[in-house]
Amino acid sequence: MTRRSKIILLATTIACAGLALGAARARDVPKVATGFIADILCSETFVSGLDARRNLAETTDAMPGSGLLTWAMDFQVDRVRKDVTVTLLGLGRSHAVYREGLGCTLDHGADIADVALPPDDKQPALLPEIAGPSIVPPQSEALSAALDRAFTEPAQPPYRRTRAIVVMKAGRIIAERYADGIGPETPLLGFSMTKSVISALTGILVRQGKLRLDGPAPVAAWQDQNDPRHAITVDQLLRHTAGLTLGSSLQASLGSAFEPVNRMKFVEGDMAAYAASMPLSTAPGTVWNYHDGNTILLAHLIRNAAGGHPGDALRFARRELFAPLGMRHVTLQLDGAGTIEGSSEMLASARDWARFGQLYLDDGVAGGKRILPEGWVNYSATATPNAWVGIGAGFWTNQGDSFGATLRIKHGWPRDAFFAKGTIGQYTIVIPSEKLVIVRMGRSPNGPPEADGVFDLVRDVVAATGAASSPSPRLRGEGWGEGESPQGK
Repeated sequence: MTRRSKIILLATTIACAGLALGAARARDVPKVATGFIADILCSETFVSGLDARRNLAETTDAMPGSGLLTWAMDFQVDRVRKDVTVTLLGLGRSHAVYREGLGCTLDHGADIADVALPPDDKQPALLPEIAGPSIVPPQSEALSAALDRAFTEPAQPPYRRTRAIVVMKAGRIIAERYADGIGPETPLLGFSMTKSVISALTGILVRQGKLRLDGPAPVAAWQDQNDPRHAITVDQLLRHTAGLTLGSSLQASLGSAFEPVNRMKFVEGDMAAYAASMPLSTAPGTVWNYHDGNTILLAHLIRNAAGGHPGDALRFARRELFAPLGMRHVTLQLDGAGTIEGSSEMLASARDWARFGQLYLDDGVAGGKRILPEGWVNYSATATPNAWVGIGAGFWTNQGDSFGATLRIKHGWPRDAFFAKGTIGQYTIVIPSEKLVIVRMGRSPNGPPEADGVFDLVRDVVAATGAASSPSPRLRGEGWGEGESPQGK
C-alpha cells in the first residue's frame, strides 16, 4: 500500500468516526493514539528497560482494533535525550520525555512542571522481608505446574504473554517466575492497578484527618454551593459514581480512543483541571461509570493535602506507604502540571506489587504499625451498587452479586478475593481465607475471560497451597459499607 493510500484509509477511518461521534471527538483520535504509544514506549524503555519494538507489538496486539491505526505509526526512541516521539502520518504527533526518578511525561508544547524529586531518607521497612535476592522457585510440584500453565502460550491467539508471576503465602514468596528480560527488580507498568494505590493514599489521609469520605470533595472548581458538582464526595470518586461527563475507561481498544477521558490523558497537560471542568451527566452517587478522571481528581486532592507541590505528593507516598512496605522499585509518573497520574501510571516490580497486596492481606497493618485506617480494607472491598464488573472503593471485589463477582466465583475464585486490576492483564489478587497474594503481569487481551489465564492461575494456586486454618481478617470485626462515613478511625 502506498503512503497516499494509507493516508486516505486513515482519514476515511477518522471521518467515519466523526460522523458517528462528532468531529471534535474524532479530531482527538490521532493525538490520543500517538500519546498512548509514546507514553508506553517511553515508560517501559527508560524505566523498565524493555525492548521498544517488542513492547509495541505485544501491547497493540492485546488491544482489539488498534491495528487500524498502529500500522500508520512511526516511532523514534532517542536514547541520548531519553525521549520518544510517535507520529501518525502527519495527523498526530506525541512526544514523551523521561526524567530520572520521575519516569515519563507527555510534552504538549507547554512547560512541563519543574519537579524536585525528594531525596531518599533511607526509611527502614516495617514489612518483614518477603524473600531473599534470588528468584524463589515454586515450593511444590503443583505450584510449578501452575506457573508452567500460566507461562505456556496457547497454540492460537489470543496469546497470554505473561511477564511476571509472584505467589506469596502468609507473607513469604513461595513461587515466582519472569519472562526473558524481566526480573525481581524490574519496574512494570500496573496501568489501573495504580488506582488501588491512590485509594490507599486516600485512606492514609482519611486516617490523618486531612480528607473526609463524606461531604463535598475539596475540589476548588466545585466550591460554589449552587454548582451541582459541589455534592460530589471522595467516596463517590473512589467508587466511580461521581457522575462526571468523561465517558468510560473500561476497555483498552481502538474505540476507547474516542472517549473524552482519553483527551484528558493524552491531549491535556493538566489532567485534573480538565476533569474538574467537566459537567455532570448523572447526579452524584446515582450511577456507576468507571473512568480515569475520578482517580486523577483524587490524585490532585492527595497533592493538595500533602502540601500542594508535586514533590510533596511524591514524598508523602514514599514516607507513608512505599517505604514502610519496603517497595523499593516504584516510579510514580506525573502529568504536565506535576500531579501524579494516578489512574494508570505507576511502575513497580512484581515483588513490590505483592508487598502492596500484603498490606491489604494484613488489614492495613505493616510491622505492627497501622498504615490504613481501621476498617479501610473491608470498605475498599465492599461492592458498589450497580457496578456490574464487581468493584468496591479502589479495588475489584467478589463481594455482592454482580456479574463479574459471579463469573469469577464460577471459575473457582474464593468469595473473599479482592484485587487491584490493570488493563491487558495486570493483577494483584488478595485472598484472605487462603493467606495468599498473587501478582500476575503481562500483555493479554481483556477478553474473552480466559485470555490471560488468570482464572486457571488462581484456581491452580489455591489448590496447590491448601486452605488456611484461620478465618479471613478482613471478614472479622467492624467494617465500612457503602454510604457509611468512617472518619478518622
